[in-house]
This record gives sequence, structure tokens and C-alpha cells, in this order.
Amino acid sequence: MRMENESHYYGIYIHIPFCERKCYYCDFLSAPSTEERKEEYVQALIKEIEAKGSFISKEYVVRTIFFGGGTPSLLTGEQVERILSCLKKVTTWNETVEITMECNPGTVTKETLVCYRNAGVNRISFGLQSTNNEMLKRLGRIHTYEQFLESYRLAREVGFSNINIDLMSGLPRETKEDWKKDITTIMKLTPPPEHISAYSLIIEEGTPFYYQYSSGKELPEEEEERQMYEMTKELLETGGYSQYEISNYAKSGFECLHNLFYWTLVSYVGFGIGASSYFENHRFSNTSDMDTYLDIWKDFEKGKQLCFSYQDKKSDFKDETISLEEDVVEVDNISAMEEFMFLGLRLIQGVSKEEFYKRFQIRIEDVYQDVIQDFIKKGFLIETSHRIYLTKEGISISNYVLSNFLIDRNND
Repeated sequence: MRMENESHYYGIYIHIPFCERKCYYCDFLSAPSTEERKEEYVQALIKEIEAKGSFISKEYVVRTIFFGGGTPSLLTGEQVERILSCLKKVTTWNETVEITMECNPGTVTKETLVCYRNAGVNRISFGLQSTNNEMLKRLGRIHTYEQFLESYRLAREVGFSNINIDLMSGLPRETKEDWKKDITTIMKLTPPPEHISAYSLIIEEGTPFYYQYSSGKELPEEEEERQMYEMTKELLETGGYSQYEISNYAKSGFECLHNLFYWTLVSYVGFGIGASSYFENHRFSNTSDMDTYLDIWKDFEKGKQLCFSYQDKKSDFKDETISLEEDVVEVDNISAMEEFMFLGLRLIQGVSKEEFYKRFQIRIEDVYQDVIQDFIKKGFLIETSHRIYLTKEGISISNYVLSNFLIDRNND
């Protein structure tokens, strides 16, 4: 999974904040909208790409593009083509760039899938969540399993050969047998998907599920969830899937490169409202307010000057200058080490000692020796001459283990 010359590669994330209806568990930045509003947003998005793209050095090469949401498949094929055409015009692409489109079952047609494919999309990610129609209703999903099957069939028919399916465990009133049926049913698809993301439900504050289930009532017990997790790996391995991250499984060669960029601290740039970026040791994000985002580009059309604010964060911006980003933070060396560890340890292969030294010019043992040895003794980590990774037991309590890789700044 190592990427050659990855320091010169970066990923692009494009946020499409539209959905037909909010699911009951969803806290993502998304909402229903009109066709007119979607087109207004696409036009603003293209202007942002044109503007921000001009600030990115041609030495950086786009290796992966990800349309997330919301429901990106609510865009027309022509709108997606315009977005990708603009990106290709203002940025430098690798010849094998991975381009993923998140799709909700029932929101795609053969015509739109053909348009996506012709525009360059080469990876589809279907947000299925469950094969049980009653469970889908419980989640507030707008599709049925039968609609998913039709969308999946159409994607294969038009030539997509790299498809991910999202499944969610730990659902209200879900049993281990329900979850087993979900996995085995998906493995029987012809052909089966190349990638499966198997996540546990997280109850997020402010969602309908938070008010209904935050007490834990009707949700699987912790031990039952752990058994579901272990069952996932066992079942998928029989179908030829390898676990490469805590919640992700793939056929050989079909790991999601975009997500690997996140977990290995490779740069990425986000476009659209609420989109986050990690670029040249800075983290920054766009405004999460739709009206503010659209107004930026109205001001731009009136002649206001744009700046890429992470590059000019010390500037005294004048009234005629528009800053593209908010919350610009320079990632210091300690923060980068922390992120390297608690993102990298999500990967089944763990973190590379060599890569740690290459990035920070210090041995990983000189920073984390005590915590590493403590968790090795407890059976939560394994250390080899080249790598450090979580054990099976460590994965089951990964949040606790990873939190211990925060560095006490008072002892610097």
C-alpha cells in the first residue's frame, strides 16, 4: 500500500451537501435542496476550483479525487463533467488518478452512470448500510435493498469495475444473525464488490437517533458489538477480502487510496462548503454556511481579490480581499507526530518506524518508548524491527490505545 513519491501527491475532496432527506443518524453537512440551488452551488464550486487551483504548485500531482456528501449522485452527469473538467484544467493529474463518487441506491440511472464514467469517475461507493428493508426504514434511508440491487446492476453494466459498499452494524434491535446475513448477502453479489466498508453506528449529538437511543436502549450490548466486529473479519476473509484498516476490507489491489491518504498524512485539499484540507503542514476548512460560501463568489465576480489564506495567514487583509478558508492552523511537529500515530495505527499494518524517522528526524522509540512497551506488555501492540501495529485485542479498544499517543507538552 506504500505510494511512490507520495510527498508530491495529494488528494482532492469535493463536498456535495445535498440529500433527498436526512437519515436519522446523520450529522454530516447536508440538506435537501432545489435544482436551482444545486446549479448555483456547482457554479460557485467551479469558481473555487479555478481560484484555489491557481495557488497550488504544479509540483503537486493529484492522485485521488473523492466526491462526498450528502449525496453526490444527486448531481447530473453534466454537472459532474463540468467539475472534473475544471479540475483537470487547473491542476496536474497522475495518469492513474482514482476518482470516487459516493452514490445512494435509487438516485442513479444508467444515463447518469454513463456520464459519470465518461467524465472520469472510476470508482463508485454505494451507501447501502443494510440489506434489511425494515432496518433501512428504521435508519431513515430513502431506498430499499431491491433499489440497491438495480443500482449495482446498472453500475456493473456500464463498466464500473471498482465498487465499494458501505454497511453499518450495531443498529437498533439488530442481532448478530442480522449482521451475518448482511455480510453474506453482499458477498454473494455477482460479481461481488471489490471493497466493503463495515462501520459501527455512532450516535451523534443533535441527530434524531441521539434523542432516541443515546441511553443505549435497543442497541446491541458492547460484547455483542465486539462479536459482530470479529465476525466481520472472519466472514470477509472467506470471500477473499483483506482487512487493511479497522473498518475497511478490500480485494487485493482495491484499497481506497483516498482514505489511505488521510490515514498516512498525505496532503489533500477540500472544495465546497465545510470541506477540510491538510496541505503543506496546515489544516484549514471552508465556511460551513451555504449563503456565506455563495456570497464569496458573488464578491469575486464584483472584482474582489482572492487569497489562499493559509499561505497569507499573517497578512493584514484589506476590505477588497476575500479569504477562502477559515480556522487556519499550522500543524506543529508534536501535533504531526500525534496524528501520524493515531491515524496510522488504524491501519492493520500499523506505522513504519522508518517513515516516522524520515518525517520527524527522530526515532519513534525516543518519543513513544514507554507507551509502546506498556501496551506490548498488556497485549495491545506488536513491535517488529520495522513496524508497530495493534493486536486483535488492541483493535477492540483502539480509541483507548490511540488516546495514549497524545504527547504531554508540559514535559517538552
